[in-house]
Amino acid sequence: MGQDPLFIVVIFSMAAVAIILMIGVGGFGRGGEFNRKYANKLMRMRILAQFVAVVLILLFVWIARGGE
Repeated sequence: MGQDPLFIVVIFSMAAVAIILMIGVGGFGRGGEFNRKYANKLMRMRILAQFVAVVLILLFVWIARGGE
């Protein structure tokens, strides 16, 4: 499983979601100009990244089960 390229892509997509979330929460916590300028953009990016990650996870599980 660790050598499967799709599994590696799934891991990277989940890491991207976590990184975007941490940047967004950090910016919200500090407030200021960065938060005013990028808060909505970061949360929209997070939602899109989460959607992609969930689709990739479902695809991986479907393929791992043999496409049944």
